Amino acid sequence: MKKIKVFAPATIANVGPGYDILGLALEGVGEHLEMKLLDSDEILIHPIQDYPDLPLSADENIAGIVAKAMLHKLGLKQGLSIKIKKEVKPGSGLGSSGCTAAATAFALNELLNQTFSALELVEFAMLGEKATSGKAHADNVAASLMGGFCIIKSYHPLEILNIPFPKDLRIVVAHPQIEVKTADSKKILKKEMMLPDVITQMGNIAALISGLTTSNYDWIRSGMNDLIAEPIRSYLIPGFAQAKSLAMENGALGCSISGSGPSIFAFCENENQAKDLGNQWKQFYADLEIDSKIYLSKINPRGTYKMEES
Repeated sequence: MKKIKVFAPATIANVGPGYDILGLALEGVGEHLEMKLLDSDEILIHPIQDYPDLPLSADENIAGIVAKAMLHKLGLKQGLSIKIKKEVKPGSGLGSSGCTAAATAFALNELLNQTFSALELVEFAMLGEKATSGKAHADNVAASLMGGFCIIKSYHPLEILNIPFPKDLRIVVAHPQIEVKTADSKKILKKEMMLPDVITQMGNIAALISGLTTSNYDWIRSGMNDLIAEPIRSYLIPGFAQAKSLAMENGALGCSISGSGPSIFAFCENENQAKDLGNQWKQFYADLEIDSKIYLSKINPRGTYKMEES
């Protein structure tokens, strides 16, 4: 195989109380990537439509960084042509950089006859995240590569758990069309927490995961409370408190920030509730004179995959 086209789904990372340890894959939105082996040893990244400011050098672009690391691990000098089509805007909080990293790792591994394991691919993809945010976090790339709902159980060594989840759970995402840089949003977080808050946060994570694995919506609702990122990052997102109030008044199981923002998300019990909230959020941001995109999704079990040639 000399070339491949893949799709990597967008993601929600942090997921309520799960800062840097919980991630899920979304349906219907993500990134397309086409990769082709070249006879030279040059890694050529084509201009990315609508995003002329993204670097194209293999030493700076996320795809180039991930690909070079994989080839270096194998001691190979292999040229590549990489074309990226982004559906997820950088700085959206929906794992834009994670999509690129996941798609690159998956595509190159396929062209290399599946040399690396899924866990190794996550580790390579994390290098792309480090280049963007300064920290090699796995919650976006693991969810995008593996699909479903992922728990990053440990970083040293890397351990990832993919857990069961309610198949009918609906997610509403609102992406106000402003940018919040991940690196900037990480800098403002507190470095320490009081022990009582740590205990509360751990209890929330336990309740959320228990609710997901047993389809207990009351436990999901009980666990969707974050004491680490949301209280601080919410100030970077216009209208967050009001948007969250709308969600909870609409009967949502919980509402929080997607990744580092500005996108926000809510868990809903059914499709009608999700559609109604999506419409309310769209109107809410319009009233603020902020353009927004609304996504309705289930948790996507598939992860990154090879697209069939048309």
